[in-house]
Amino acid sequence: MKRTPKLTVRAHAKVNLDLRVLGVRSDGYHELRTVFQTIELHDTLVCAETPGPFTIRCRTPNVPLDASNLIWTSAAALWTALGRAGDVRDTTVAIDKKIPLEAGLGGGSADAAAALVALARLWGGAPMTLLRELSTTIGADVPFFLSGGTALGLGRGEEIYPLVDMPPHFLVIVRPPFGVSTAEAYAWYDEDRGAGVREVRELQLLPVPWPSRAAQMINDLEPPVVRRHPEIFALKVQLKELGAIAAAMSGSGSAVFGLFRGRAAAERAIRPLSKGGARALLTRTLTRAEHERRARPVAARQVARRC
Repeated sequence: MKRTPKLTVRAHAKVNLDLRVLGVRSDGYHELRTVFQTIELHDTLVCAETPGPFTIRCRTPNVPLDASNLIWTSAAALWTALGRAGDVRDTTVAIDKKIPLEAGLGGGSADAAAALVALARLWGGAPMTLLRELSTTIGADVPFFLSGGTALGLGRGEEIYPLVDMPPHFLVIVRPPFGVSTAEAYAWYDEDRGAGVREVRELQLLPVPWPSRAAQMINDLEPPVVRRHPEIFALKVQLKELGAIAAAMSGSGSAVFGLFRGRAAAERAIRPLSKGGARALLTRTLTRAEHERRARPVAARQVARRC
């Protein structure tokens, strides 16, 4: 594989078309059954060979630039797996951050997966089997971002089974003026279950010609988060009033997304939803093939021609 001293790679976000919490495992993690869907919204990473210590750069506030960033975890795991001694060095990763933080859109995990793929090429190549093996040790969502499209996630979410791609949809994603950490969402879920709170599930079968019935737009984390942040439910209602065929909180929140059949209707929803500190974004679903093509690292000078 030909090496290049600077590579650019896209890290695409996801939404959860369905998320069920099935219980607590013996290792302390929650057992999940979820349906992931890749979307066009993405961060951009530029990985470059530079002398000195390993460095992460990003202008977006609150993005960690140290070992707590999953990009750093990916780099360290790959460095060791390739038989390199000592700490990671002679590499810089610059992040152009577009995926909102603490939104349930998988930005950190997407960046980690994109970094794995790009750094493997930057450092001389590594088989995808190795990258998949390493991804399971980095974060529960990271294995999904190596494949994309529509997929079933089991276990902690790291066991990935490709599904037939969902038909194309436009999405409006609304990130309210507050975030929700993954730890908070699961703690609230456990707290409510311990208190005997019973949830009413809202079934939203997607009215599209799609052979999979794995996704019913139910998110078990949504009720406990909404109980602390009722604004999330209000955004769901507003999305449906503006024409969304279905709406739900993604992952652990705080972002809410609505599915639209056409671009025009989705575009009309952006302005009414961008109020009170909320940020509304227009994007669309990606198939597995589209994700594979778009998430492939390229030499930095080729980016302008690819976009």
